[in-house]
Amino acid sequence: MNGAAQSRREVGAAELAAGVGALLDDGYRLALVAAHEDPDAFRVVYLFTAGSPDRRVELVLRTDRDAPQVPTLAALSFPAGRFEREMRDLYGIVPLGHPLPRRLVRHQHWPVGWYAMRSDAGPAPEFGAVDEAYPFVTVQGPGVYEIPVGPIHAGLIEPGHFRFSVVGETILKLKARLWFTHKGIEKLAEERTAADALLLAERVSGDPSVGHALAYCLAVEDAYDWDVPAEAGLLRAVLLELERLYNHVADLGALCNDVGFGILNAHALRVRERLLRLNADVTGHRLLRGAVMPGGARVAQLPTSSQLAEIAAEVVEIVDLALGNSVVRDRFTGTAALRGDQVRQIGALGYVARASGVDIDARRDHPFHAATTQVTSVVRNEGDVLARFLVRAGEVRASVALLEILLRDARPGMVHGERPQLVPGVQVSGVGLVEGWRGTIAHRVEIAADGRLARLKIVDPSFMTWPALPVALTGTIVPDFPVANKSFNLSYAGNDL
Repeated sequence: MNGAAQSRREVGAAELAAGVGALLDDGYRLALVAAHEDPDAFRVVYLFTAGSPDRRVELVLRTDRDAPQVPTLAALSFPAGRFEREMRDLYGIVPLGHPLPRRLVRHQHWPVGWYAMRSDAGPAPEFGAVDEAYPFVTVQGPGVYEIPVGPIHAGLIEPGHFRFSVVGETILKLKARLWFTHKGIEKLAEERTAADALLLAERVSGDPSVGHALAYCLAVEDAYDWDVPAEAGLLRAVLLELERLYNHVADLGALCNDVGFGILNAHALRVRERLLRLNADVTGHRLLRGAVMPGGARVAQLPTSSQLAEIAAEVVEIVDLALGNSVVRDRFTGTAALRGDQVRQIGALGYVARASGVDIDARRDHPFHAATTQVTSVVRNEGDVLARFLVRAGEVRASVALLEILLRDARPGMVHGERPQLVPGVQVSGVGLVEGWRGTIAHRVEIAADGRLARLKIVDPSFMTWPALPVALTGTIVPDFPVANKSFNLSYAGNDL
């Protein structure tokens, strides 16, 4: 686990809450909850992480095979409550005393009593009516009305429904309804070899291909105690920053476009295209796929310092033009503000958290190579659209600076560590944590003795951060929804696994 301090201990239902409370009080955050179906019981793994130094603790709770249930942790941790609802929807494990027991993943037309992740689930039975009403909270009062948006959008993004309760143009409440295209990726990963499952992990969501592939590979390597050469770690770090660059540049332009400054979006798209072509030169794929694999990495060539300097200079010019425009500043400043205490309570990650003063970054907190700890944290405290714009702009500069450090020692080619021998009859598990461009990505694997995956649990940062969007939008006007939503730019695909 790259030097991380780790521990795992089994707990009973009566002691779970106390153990979780102690970890949260000690600065840990809940990164992942994974349900497992064993022959004689259901097993739930709670993964807690903390940085400086890198620490990871797993609490394991077993529950009855025929009537599985766990005590809810929703009062201690908002993310825990959502993980519990997800677990109930897919495994039928009941969180006792949950304050919001309704479905999260399964829409109303999913059959009652059918849990897709169970081994005995079988083929999907006939689904109910797809137009059955979802129990939205109704906001009432003089002048209150609803605006439905989606789930089908005028673009390439995947489906998601937003229900606004408004007075005039002011948003009183927003409900985001997701999981319209639940793909069953975790189920598809079962029984696959580590190499085959990599193709699924790499395609969880299009724009963080490197982030998910790397988190998956780190989990497999952790499980096998696989010694990965430092040279491969360098190449992986380079790829991760190249992925961060092209995505942040695209968002900077899109934010300008959403407030009517389309010419800057055109220039940002031009820079993004340059970065995508650079990606293709580096790996053979514009989205950097195929470059990270268990045990190593490969690149055909590396970017040059002059290429990166030119790109950084162009981004600075775009940002300066945006900030020099009074309309842009007016639309960004104070819009959809999210406080730091709200970030901590919700568990939001990435640039959304850092724009609200919460400095969480797995490159520093959970490093897979020592050089990534030299990244410069970009943190703002205002928590509004402007802060999220400025964090992205700062992270472009920070990524270029980190790449300059990484490229001093990185060399193109294929670097791969020798795979450890399987231990007969032993099932192993491992965790991978990576700072993808949206925030910390977590993968946890359990690999059977024959080398095939028994379980893959994936947490994209969008799953953690989506609940923060409605909070930030409370009190915002409806016309600012597009720019506020883009300032979060969360993934539907990464959420709807």
